[in-house]
Amino acid sequence: MTDVVATNQTIIVVGGGISGMTAALEAAETGKQVILLEKRPYLGGRVSQLYKYFPKMCHPTCGQEINQRRIKFNKNLTVLTQAEVSNISGDKGDYSLTVTLTPRYVNNNCTACGDCNKAVSTEFDDEYNYGLGKRKGAYIPNEMAFPQWYVIDSRIAGTDEGQKAKAACKYGAIDLDMQEEKLELKAGAIIWATGWQPYDANKIQAYGYDRYANVITNVEFERLMDPRGPTGGKLLRPSDGKEAKNIAFIQCAGSRDKNHLAHCSRICCMASLKQTNYVTEKFGDEGKSTVYYIDIRAIDRFEDFYKAVQANPNVSFIKSKVAKIEEDRATGNPVLHGVNTEGYHRYANQHDLVVLAVGMQPSVDVSTFPIKLLVNAEGFIEHDESNGGIFAAGCAADAYDVNRSVQHATASALRAVQVVNQVAGA
Repeated sequence: MTDVVATNQTIIVVGGGISGMTAALEAAETGKQVILLEKRPYLGGRVSQLYKYFPKMCHPTCGQEINQRRIKFNKNLTVLTQAEVSNISGDKGDYSLTVTLTPRYVNNNCTACGDCNKAVSTEFDDEYNYGLGKRKGAYIPNEMAFPQWYVIDSRIAGTDEGQKAKAACKYGAIDLDMQEEKLELKAGAIIWATGWQPYDANKIQAYGYDRYANVITNVEFERLMDPRGPTGGKLLRPSDGKEAKNIAFIQCAGSRDKNHLAHCSRICCMASLKQTNYVTEKFGDEGKSTVYYIDIRAIDRFEDFYKAVQANPNVSFIKSKVAKIEEDRATGNPVLHGVNTEGYHRYANQHDLVVLAVGMQPSVDVSTFPIKLLVNAEGFIEHDESNGGIFAAGCAADAYDVNRSVQHATASALRAVQVVNQVAGA
C-alpha cells in the first residue's frame, strides 16, 4: 500500500507537466509539504514531447534535467505517478481528495536495465509519439522519463507476455499482482496544473487529416524531428517514407473559428515559425517552407525571431485561410486550394507534407471536474475568489507558451502558500 501523509498544511498539485513541476517545486522550496500527482507514468507533460523551444531553439531536456534534480533532492515533495483525482470535497484550507492509483506493475527495485523489454514482443501504439510509432508492452515512456522505471502495460500484465517480463527481471522489480489503490488525502490548497491538449484535427473536415496520410499536426511534426522519435529525427512522409522537403504550415487550423475553437491559442504562430527552422536545419537550401496565415502574432521579444524567419529566402508566406486540401493520387502530395488575399490570386499548391497548427484546449473538460470551478467560455479555469483555495497553473488557466506557463505556475504556488499560511495562523 502507498503510504502518504497529508494535512491541511499540505499543498496538492494536480498535473506533472512543466507548470505542475514548477508550482510543486516553488511551494516545496518555501518549506511547505507538497504532493505532486500525475496521471501518466512519468513527469514532463507535453513539453517533454517537443524537439526544441522557441525563440532560443534549445532542447527541453536541459530544463527537465534541472527540475528533476530539484525534485530528487527536495524532501518536502512527494511525487505520485499514475495518480488521478476522482473526487474533491471541502473548502479553502480544508480539502479532502480521493486519488486513484493505477498499477505500474513495477516497483522501486527497477534499475532500468531493459531486460523486461527484451523479453516481450507485443507492441502497442506509442502515446509519447502521438501514435506515429510503436512501443513494447514493457517500456520506459521516454529517455527523460521521471521516475526512470519501466512500465508494464496493463494489457499484458495478466498474460504470458507479462510472465516473460517478470521472469527476465533479476531484481524482483516486476509485481504483476499490483492492484488499483484509493488514497484519501487532505490539503489546505490545490493547484490544478492539468495542462492542454491539441485540438482534434479530425474535426477539420476540409483539411483531410482523417483521410490523407501526409497531413499531420504540429505536435506530430515535433516528434518527427526528434532523434529519439519514431523516425530517428528524419523528416519522412507518413505515406511512403520519402523525405519531406517542401512543407506547408497552415495557421489557425481549428482556431479563431466559431465552428471549432473560438479563441487564439497564442503559441501557434511562433511554433510554426520555429518549425520552419527545423526544415532549414534538416535540408538547408533544399528545404522549402510555406506558411499560410491569417495574421502572424509574434509579440514582444518574439518579433525579432519572426523577422529572422522572414529573411530566410527558403521560407514563403501566403496570406490566406486555406479553403480545402485534396490529394494528388499519383504522388500522394497534398494540394492546397484557396485565395491569396494579397492580390486575390487563386492557388492550387502542391507540397510534400502539410503541418496543421492546431490550437490548444484544456486537457480536462469542465463537465468532468471533481469540484465546481469558475471557468471561461473556452473551458480554462479563471482566477476568482469563488474557486476558494484551488488555483490553476499554466495552460489550465489559458493558452500559454512555456515561459509564461512557468511564470503563471510560480504565481499560483505563492497563492497556495498564502492559503496554508493563513490556516496555520488561524
